[in-house]
Amino acid sequence: MNPSPKVSVLLFLAWVCLLFYAGITLFTSGFLLTRLELTNYSSCQEPPGPGFLPWGSSGKPGACWMASRFSRVVWILIDALRFDFARPQRSHGPGEPPVSLPFLGKLGSLQRLLETRPHHSRLYRSQVDPPTTTMQRLKALTTGSLPTFIDAGSNFASHAILEDNLIKQLNSAGRRIVFMGDDTWRDLFPGAFSKAFFFSSFNVRDLHTVDSGILEHLYPTVDSGEWDVLIAHFLGVDHCGHKHGPHHPEMAKKLSQMDQVIQGLVARLENDTLLVVAGDHGMTVNGDHGGDSELEVSAALFLYSPTPLFARAPPEEPEVIPQISLVPTLALLLGLPIPFGNIGEVVAEVFSGGKDSQPDGSVLAQASALHLNAQQVSRFLHAYSAATQDLQVTELHRLQNLFSKASANYQRLLQSAPGAEAALQTVITELQQFLRGARAVCIESWARFSLVRMAGGAAILAAACFLCLLAPQWAAPPASPPRPLLLPPAAWALAGATLCAGLSAATGLKLDLVVLGAVAAAGSLLPFLWKAWGSWRSRKALATLLPIPGPVLLLLLLRLATFFSDSFVVAEARATPFLLGSLVLLLVVQLHWEGQLLAPKLLTVPRLGSSTSTGPPRHSGACALRLGVGLLLCTRLAGLFHRCPEETPACHSSPWLSPLASMVGGPAKNLWYGACVGALVALLVAVRLWLRHYGNLRSPEPPVLFVRWGLPLMALGTAAYWALVSGADEAPPRLRALVAGASVVLPRAVVGLAAAGLVLLLWKPVTVLVKAGTGTPRTRTVLTPFSGPPTSQADLEYVVPQIYRHMQEEFRGRLERTTAQGPLTVAAYQLGSVYSAAMVTVLTLLAFPLLLLHVERISLVFLLLFLQGFLLLHLLAAGVPITTPGPFAVPWQAVSAWVLMATQTFYSTGHQPVFPAIHWHAAFVGFPEGHGSATWLPAVLVGANTFASHLLFAVGCPLLLLWPFLCESQGLRKRRQPAGSEAEARVGPEEEEEPLMEMRLRDAPHHFNAALLQLGLKYLFVLGVQILACALAASILRRHLMVWKVFAPKFIFEAIGFIVSSVGLLLGIALVMRVDGAVSSWFKRLVLAQQR
Repeated sequence: MNPSPKVSVLLFLAWVCLLFYAGITLFTSGFLLTRLELTNYSSCQEPPGPGFLPWGSSGKPGACWMASRFSRVVWILIDALRFDFARPQRSHGPGEPPVSLPFLGKLGSLQRLLETRPHHSRLYRSQVDPPTTTMQRLKALTTGSLPTFIDAGSNFASHAILEDNLIKQLNSAGRRIVFMGDDTWRDLFPGAFSKAFFFSSFNVRDLHTVDSGILEHLYPTVDSGEWDVLIAHFLGVDHCGHKHGPHHPEMAKKLSQMDQVIQGLVARLENDTLLVVAGDHGMTVNGDHGGDSELEVSAALFLYSPTPLFARAPPEEPEVIPQISLVPTLALLLGLPIPFGNIGEVVAEVFSGGKDSQPDGSVLAQASALHLNAQQVSRFLHAYSAATQDLQVTELHRLQNLFSKASANYQRLLQSAPGAEAALQTVITELQQFLRGARAVCIESWARFSLVRMAGGAAILAAACFLCLLAPQWAAPPASPPRPLLLPPAAWALAGATLCAGLSAATGLKLDLVVLGAVAAAGSLLPFLWKAWGSWRSRKALATLLPIPGPVLLLLLLRLATFFSDSFVVAEARATPFLLGSLVLLLVVQLHWEGQLLAPKLLTVPRLGSSTSTGPPRHSGACALRLGVGLLLCTRLAGLFHRCPEETPACHSSPWLSPLASMVGGPAKNLWYGACVGALVALLVAVRLWLRHYGNLRSPEPPVLFVRWGLPLMALGTAAYWALVSGADEAPPRLRALVAGASVVLPRAVVGLAAAGLVLLLWKPVTVLVKAGTGTPRTRTVLTPFSGPPTSQADLEYVVPQIYRHMQEEFRGRLERTTAQGPLTVAAYQLGSVYSAAMVTVLTLLAFPLLLLHVERISLVFLLLFLQGFLLLHLLAAGVPITTPGPFAVPWQAVSAWVLMATQTFYSTGHQPVFPAIHWHAAFVGFPEGHGSATWLPAVLVGANTFASHLLFAVGCPLLLLWPFLCESQGLRKRRQPAGSEAEARVGPEEEEEPLMEMRLRDAPHHFNAALLQLGLKYLFVLGVQILACALAASILRRHLMVWKVFAPKFIFEAIGFIVSSVGLLLGIALVMRVDGAVSSWFKRLVLAQQR
């Protein structure tokens, strides 16, 4: 290949990828829109509505909408404090077995306060709105509003809150706020604290640094009295859940530590201080969070005051309240305005005035708080509906009528004589109905969709998929190469972008880059759509539009149909191995049906699409059957490493997905460590044996030397790192500094070695051994139709196959040339596997850093991954004919099986397409102390962990084209020469020859170009129809109950997986082209030596 066709193929594939990116971006901008954030602020000077303020709110110091009940508050936020962690432990009845869980009864101080001081304390079940990620919960706990789904992506990079919130109101009132704990608050509220002690929050393996830092400053700060609001955000419970799960003994220790903190604060509280202990969210049985399962949305909320706060004793079963109810409650208790965008409902009973208050006064105080709250929410609904048309008009009218009626009754009772307790109870009920109805309307309406953008994005995705089916036929020889096909799309894309920018400038609208990119993408598609229209009108489209075999098309349609069912999306981890196994069985049956597994003497019909037979089948029927059975067995074994979705409570996740550090037993941990290291060594040995088998370890080139010595060093570094992290908690104190340092150095060293190996391979990708020495001169020469060195690509293409055959005749590829000093022999070993050797080496170099990002026992899955790939490639190679001089093609069933295997490996490495299943610990491999202010690096590490299978299979995709040539029979075959040729006169008719293997691809470089292009387009098509199906499912089912729990996360994961896979595909094809270019340069030097 000359450089121009190679670059054209890459540019064409890159352009197709950009089309998919444009469609994904446009659809996402219409599907995951955030709600409108109003910039209005509440103030004491502007009451929330007309009417009288509550009794006692005027003329008192610090009074605002309502007189302050407390002048100080201590807010203890325990991250991931699930409700059952704080719930009092009940004694079991007679005959009932005792319930023993590590987290039960560890917050005993809460239970003692509820029993001994029932009018001073109260425990609530705080109902959390998803997504249950920390940043979104902090926004809700300070604004009283509901963060939208798309905000979950900001958990890596928290942005300052611009809308009205409690922290801003406290600052406006001149209150001194002291904060200590999670540094997420620094990003949300920059410069808002009079004193702050921030600690890195993202290292989920560190259980103690943040909590110990808080405890160092907490009690001295409380005793100093230089504060009005003290906020302490503890992270140990959350990190313990991520690292060990809630049922580990470490969780009991963490909760006991929090219990001691609460006891110490209760002893130091003064009468004007309120203690708030709250969890921002819960956690699953695995210790994760981010979704909306019952355990994730159930958090604890505990209130305590040294003076009586509640008129009645607490109920036997704690009351369930929305989490955002804390915002208006705290605002009114502290004498602050309720934040403008709050939609929470005050906890009415905290305004009852204590056990000694009069019933009329208690009910009136509750009604006054609820009325202020309702006025504020009514004002917000009016302002929001005026700024946008999201809220339902009929429901707003109904709510407004309900509020007007309740407000009128409240104002009338406020001016009447005391004693109207029953009437006030009716008003309270009406106000609560209004507040709850308003919250329900907002929840339902804040999933704003732009149907135009969604439809446009889906249309671009569909057109890009259509292009992937049509383009291979247009670009295949003898048709035009892909380079001319790029010129009209580029011109039309430029014209579309110019037109869009001109219209934006003419109308004065802000230029939307998403729309601009979508218009450019649509414009670039017009020439192909016009050409497809012409093909359809000429009635030549049926074979062109449906080149996929019927059985493969049926399996693909079945898979796409499952994306429209939430049950099948949840069960995809089980459905994917089933489809993969079905496809493997189909391959075996198809090979037998077409006669490609029969004995050679029964082979009478040539292979489909082959002009000439290239020899007997490369696998016997028994061999192919063994390959199929082995592949099914590996798939079943990989399925043992499964993570259960939240929606299947009866399912039990594999215990092998947890890190070795979470294991309690020493002998079992050592055995598992030995198994993990054994898998690592087996993977390394298998790769080296494969390279040695094909003769690619004989060269003294730097990449080969690196494979010999660098890969063992990488394996040693990985094993040492596993040993350190699995026993870090058990290390002696004097060695902990050394262990911490090694935990930083070892993974970085492994990544550095992998990067060095990749650079060396790109620099010298031809891993063959070349030797020079004296030998006996031969009479055979290389005939060329030109004199002197080759001056054109055609000359080089003519002579290269002859040179390679001549080299093979001597000794596995030997070329002889004669010089003036005597005969000199040049021998090259195993050029026939030069492409595959580079691909396998690159995949191994990528696998080690990706393996470091996973827990230790996933090494067994990586070993199965390589074994599965080897078996599948051999099975697929049995059914792919080798035709000379071409064309070369990869069948659709091979591409489909490759994509299914990538998906199956995604699930086998412990992942699920939901946010709670993300492996956050990967962000701290090599960076145990965090990343400072950098957010891109942890995002890259977590993304590499999540989409490792997508990357590996995409980079290895060219092996589907190369492997059939690699599997060509290793036995010598007799070569037939055309009668009368000079070669026949010089070489005997029975002379034996080794198979050309991958050098056959160089016999027809144009077909090689077309084969790489077709392979890339087929792979992009299978991935593209998956993202298209997810987009259609999300749009059609956008009002489905499970849209934000199932369909939206599935679309996001598929979109990111497509981007990672497409980039990996481009890198893999670029690597093949780099090797091909190096081979061309290598041959050119030999030809020059031959001519001299």
